[in-house]
Amino acid sequence: MTIGGREELEALRRAGRVAARCLARMGDALEPGMTTAELDLIGREYMEARGARSAPEFCYDFPAATCISVNEEVAHGIAGERRIEAGDLVHVDVSLELRFLHDGMVLTIEPFLTNGREQAKTAKDGWTLLNKPGTTTVQFEHTIVVTRKKPLVMTLP
Repeated sequence: MTIGGREELEALRRAGRVAARCLARMGDALEPGMTTAELDLIGREYMEARGARSAPEFCYDFPAATCISVNEEVAHGIAGERRIEAGDLVHVDVSLELRFLHDGMVLTIEPFLTNGREQAKTAKDGWTLLNKPGTTTVQFEHTIVVTRKKPLVMTLP
């Protein structure tokens, strides 16, 4: 995606800010004993209250509003009845569209760091990427617009 002007840049910045704040809200709500479905609902409600919708759900028919991966799950974990336990490593990925603009695909930096496999395997659900059981994986993601003067990080709160 390319940015055609100031209006598109500001729309992308607004979408990135909503995504970052949604992620922070979900992180604040995260506690042992809750299910990943309950955590996903918090994200969905946050997005919808701000006029946004889940990009993976809308664009790719992903079966949840956010991707929630736990422990050996590397990415694209599907929210469900899995209960989060104390000590679990929980990765939440929030990707959204704000006011139905296809923003957020300019340049995404999304490294995964793991002490397991060199390459993740796809789970039977067709979405979740898995590492070896007992290993850990961490990931972060930011959307960046490259301009003539400097890079602009869109996904800051």
